[in-house]
Amino acid sequence: METKSPFLDTLFLLRKEECITIFADVKQISLKEEQEAAEYFETEFEKERLEFLSDQIPFEKEAAVWAAKILYYSVQLYLVRENAAKDLAKLIPEFNGKLNLSAKLSADLSLRFLPQIVVALKNVDTDDPLIALLENILKQFHYSGIEADIEVEHLNWEEELKDTTYRKLYLERIVDNKVYRLAEIPYINKLLNAEFGWYKNAFWKELKINKTQENEPRDSI
Repeated sequence: METKSPFLDTLFLLRKEECITIFADVKQISLKEEQEAAEYFETEFEKERLEFLSDQIPFEKEAAVWAAKILYYSVQLYLVRENAAKDLAKLIPEFNGKLNLSAKLSADLSLRFLPQIVVALKNVDTDDPLIALLENILKQFHYSGIEADIEVEHLNWEEELKDTTYRKLYLERIVDNKVYRLAEIPYINKLLNAEFGWYKNAFWKELKINKTQENEPRDSI
């Protein structure tokens, strides 16, 4: 889908083909483009809701549009930095809305691509100030940063994963991406062991299970 809008084209290409187009300069985003992005992501959210196994999580427009803008500016700033370096904090602002489950999942439609951008930025310049800004966002929205090398081990995981839908999605993404550093956190390791049941080797043979769990009753998926 081509819109002749750098903002919307960037979003469509990344989500559909996982590729990007670099423009000559960093374009500003109009209110009309924001509205079109909100409508697009609401449609995408409804599609992904099928995986939630819950119809109680509404789309959060503010979080989705904020995250889309973060993604767009991050992609463009990867190569186009002239006259924009001084505006990094303005282009990559923190999220000021309510950080609830709706916000996390709505923002994830865009933020799930940030870990790849962070890796690309580090390959060019590990001291790039944009990296710290993006990593701080991924620490806040760490479901989107599961693939990123960010410090989240200190979190209260029992509290973080108390929602059953979020817990299901979080564990699935850890397993899909084989993220050992998270899977070996004691609480997450225990959850995974309970989910795997007797079929643990079929899902993740190489993952070590805490010895204290081996004799506990197992439930199959």
